[in-house]
Amino acid sequence: MDRKTELKQAYKEVKIEGGIYVITNKQNAKKFVGSTRNFKTINGTKFTLETGTHTNRILQEEWKQFGNGAFEFEQVEILKISENQYVDEKKELEKLLNKWMDKLQPYGLKGYHTKKE
Repeated sequence: MDRKTELKQAYKEVKIEGGIYVITNKQNAKKFVGSTRNFKTINGTKFTLETGTHTNRILQEEWKQFGNGAFEFEQVEILKISENQYVDEKKELEKLLNKWMDKLQPYGLKGYHTKKE
């Protein structure tokens, strides 16, 4: 097997992990809680913040104000999926997200989310 084929095979075998992540502003301790099917997409989230296109306007404004060095990205929970059982990833991620929203309460002065009534 040539090197290119080996690399392709290795890439296919890499396990994709999703779950819940938290972006914390180290200046004021405000938090943004997000979910993803693939933690590798967090780089995309950083990119949207760097380019000023993130969908959360408050987080985006503070990113611009404080700079990227003021923020910390953390994976807080990995979605566990059994290989021999079908799991609705979207539904399971939503449950995990709700759990972390309840736990961290990232609303108002504590975060970048708006509480839904």
